[in-house]
Amino acid sequence: MGQLQIVFYEERDFQGLSYECSSDHSDLQSFFSRCNSARVLNGSWVIYERPGYTGFQYYLKRGDYPDYQNWMGFNDSIKSCRIIPQYNGSYKIRLHEKEDFKGEIMEFTEDCPHVFEKFHHHDIHSCKVLDGYWMFYEQPNYRGRQYYLRPGDYRRFSDWGGLNGRVSSFRRVMNFLKGNV
Repeated sequence: MGQLQIVFYEERDFQGLSYECSSDHSDLQSFFSRCNSARVLNGSWVIYERPGYTGFQYYLKRGDYPDYQNWMGFNDSIKSCRIIPQYNGSYKIRLHEKEDFKGEIMEFTEDCPHVFEKFHHHDIHSCKVLDGYWMFYEQPNYRGRQYYLRPGDYRRFSDWGGLNGRVSSFRRVMNFLKGNV
C-alpha cells in the first residue's frame, strides 16, 4: 500500500514550483501562489479553491492533470485539500426535497446521472449520507460544480457548500489505493 500523495504545480504541464502533499491541508497559500497542474500519485482527493475547505471543489483520483481545466477547474486557485478516506463498504444516501429533511424523500445506493428522471425534482435542499462518500454535481452526467459529501446530515444546501439546491447528478466516490476506479 503506497502513501497517499498529490503534487501541485504552479505552471501547466507539471512545470514551475511544486509542492508534495500527503495529508489534509486547510491552508496551502504559503506553499504556492497558484496551481495550474497536479499529479495524484495515490489515493483520491478533494481540492478546494479557498482555504478552510471552501469555494469550488474538485474531485481528483489517481492520474495526471496537466491543466486545471482537466479537473473542470474554473481558475488556478487551489488553497486547501482533503484526502478522501479509503472505503470499501456499502453506499446509501437519502435525498430530501426541502430543507431540514422535509418534503419528498428518496434513497439511493447507486450513482445517478440524471436526478430529475429518478427524483422528479430539480433541487435537493437537504440530505443524509448514511454510508459511503458521495459527489454531487450541478449538471447531469457528472458535470459542473462539484460537492463532496461525507457521512452525516446536511440540513440545507449550504452545508455541503452549494450556492443553491441544484443537484442534477451524483455518484459514489469509490476509491482504491491501486488503480482508482
